[in-house]
Amino acid sequence: MPVLCCFAALLSVWALCQAQSDTQLPPGTPAIQLRLAGDKRKHYEGRVEVYYSGEWGTVCDDDFSIQAASVVCRELGYVEAVSWSPSSKYGRGEGRIWLDNVHCTGQESTLAQCQSNGFGVSDCKHSEDVGVVCSQRRIPGFKFISTLTNNIESLNVQVEDVRFRAIYSQRKRIPISEGYLEVKDGGKWRQICDAEWTDMNSRVVCGMFGFPGEKGYNTKVYKLLAKRRKKNYWGFGVNCTGNEASLHECKLGHQVELKGNLTCEKNLPVVVSCVPGRAFAPSHALGFSKAYRVEQPLVRLRGGANIGEGRVEVLKNGEWGTVCDDSWNLKAATVVCRELGFGSAKEALSGGRLGQGMGPVHMNEVQCSGFEKSLTECRFNRNSLGCSHEEDAAVRCHVPDMGFKKRLRLSGGRNPSEGRVEVLVEKNGSLVWGTVCSESWGTIEAGVVCRQLGLGFASNAFQETWYWHGDGSADDVVMSGVRCSGTELTLNQCLHHGKHLQCPKGGGRFAAGVSCSETAPDLVLNAQVVEHTTYLEDRPMYVLQCAHEENCLSSSAATATQASYRRLLRFSSQIHNNGQSDFRPRAAHHSWIWHECHRHYHSMEVFTHYDLLSLNGTKVAEGHKASFCLEDTQCEEGIEKRYECANFGQQGITVGCWDTYRHDIDCQWIDVTDVMPGDYIFQVVINPNYEVAESDYTNNVLKCRCRYDGHRIWTYNCHIGGSMSSESEESSFPGLVNNQLGHR
Repeated sequence: MPVLCCFAALLSVWALCQAQSDTQLPPGTPAIQLRLAGDKRKHYEGRVEVYYSGEWGTVCDDDFSIQAASVVCRELGYVEAVSWSPSSKYGRGEGRIWLDNVHCTGQESTLAQCQSNGFGVSDCKHSEDVGVVCSQRRIPGFKFISTLTNNIESLNVQVEDVRFRAIYSQRKRIPISEGYLEVKDGGKWRQICDAEWTDMNSRVVCGMFGFPGEKGYNTKVYKLLAKRRKKNYWGFGVNCTGNEASLHECKLGHQVELKGNLTCEKNLPVVVSCVPGRAFAPSHALGFSKAYRVEQPLVRLRGGANIGEGRVEVLKNGEWGTVCDDSWNLKAATVVCRELGFGSAKEALSGGRLGQGMGPVHMNEVQCSGFEKSLTECRFNRNSLGCSHEEDAAVRCHVPDMGFKKRLRLSGGRNPSEGRVEVLVEKNGSLVWGTVCSESWGTIEAGVVCRQLGLGFASNAFQETWYWHGDGSADDVVMSGVRCSGTELTLNQCLHHGKHLQCPKGGGRFAAGVSCSETAPDLVLNAQVVEHTTYLEDRPMYVLQCAHEENCLSSSAATATQASYRRLLRFSSQIHNNGQSDFRPRAAHHSWIWHECHRHYHSMEVFTHYDLLSLNGTKVAEGHKASFCLEDTQCEEGIEKRYECANFGQQGITVGCWDTYRHDIDCQWIDVTDVMPGDYIFQVVINPNYEVAESDYTNNVLKCRCRYDGHRIWTYNCHIGGSMSSESEESSFPGLVNNQLGHR
């Protein structure tokens, strides 16, 4: 054990290893066992429960501290504590309250060594049960030691790590979805005897490795291999109910008598085989079939930075809506993850942590058993009274290890989240690193890079990287003509030139670069405001000269007389930032442009597109590209305005605020002078060139149905992109289903 610990990366971790390897406690130290229980949203958090004198009990929050939380987490095999929570955050426990007024220095080996009132001496109620959140990192070399002589089955599995050890014929498969299951305990990898192993155990293991389900395997192969290989068994069985998000939440099975080569002699080491989700399957046919038809699922994720995470949205009556976070937990989150072809949930997020949605809140107080095929099968309260989008639920799912990060890297940046993009490709029979040509390189491509590396969203895409000195041996361009849709899992899945490279500028200083961020803004138009404020106005040409100079009128205005009139479809725009960070223009102060019509500076020359389309998607009115001055017109309660246009001020839209461009402002219109009476589609697109990275671009489009009789106009059925089912979209907007907003 000490030899293993010496190789730990950090001195503090090494010290933890040493402390853990020393199992000798001072004489008279009470023998206790700990576990994390309750209504958890992560498997490494929960209510602290203590097993003492043959009974499980809780710990009171009086005088509890982060030092005490650290002792708890280390005793459970985690490197450190992140935080602790009073007042029964994870639900009220049962039985005795074993410890009260706990005082720890943080150096104790067990909670039993900390000062307290004594076991069972407490004036607390279970409404004061304390909980902790531990670091995800496990102590290297951690060895589970049981102080229980009986009731061992009430303890959770506590091991340093878990892995699949694939047989030789499957080691090159990606992802590895089958193999011997091994746990790392005491610094050594050990097999589990399959005497008590169940399908429920396999289901949990598959889930934690990012797979939605388990399947059978060829037992003959593994029986033959088991006879030839030396085995090193773990001393416990495992007992899962099947709805746990991780093996660490399962209970221990019976203790296994370790007898060297005779251990588990009538049985074999556990083998688990899993079904990958469609997105990760070697071929489409081998992928996991979703609970509902693939072309129109009933549940989706939005606003997440990485694959397998996002705000949960459900489809009801043809309209997408969100889920309120009341009672939201790992069981419900795991149902969502498995339904979408991922594994179990790593985390059930609350409080709009991954951005706020728009539209209705469809589900509240969701209660799942964990075995439902879809979230829509779970029990829930249809009354969402009191729920707002500030309480939107979200998930982070386990996804398979696809090795994506091994073929891409950022080089030369000031921190790990920025740098020149370098990819690993095969060249003349060997693997070499090289750069990406920056022609056509933009925010969408940068976003795919950041997602592939697990670094979140793209905050910037760079077409020159001379200030980042990357690896000199990787200067040659190995990828060019890259164009992504934004949904790809890897940069290699994007369209590119392949082996026939075309990059006139070459690599070096013109190589593509990115900077990534964990958060991003998300702009959404308020559909109701647009629908309620549209009207027609006839204005004389002589008062429209300023607007004409800024190309806000159709081309026929060039030959119009000063006394003639233009017919304008006017409306207000209210643009909300529902993301996790402020929306800021890319252009610096010195490059902003003064607009005489609006009498202020515009920080984005092309911020919106306004268009009137026929029902088959062709333009009938010459819309225009509107520029904006971005500011906080209004904010939600408790949020202060940060940006304003006046006095050459800072421009942007704060999270939780919105920018309103009123209908009576110049250029806030479409010139419909030359449009014939009929039925049309009115469309507004914000941030159309993807100049600024957002967490979700699908909601940047707003569409309305219009009927124009030559004198009046009716606008109805306005909604933002992605807010309706594909069937509803097709019936409301025929001809536009295959005419979606293209990339650049």
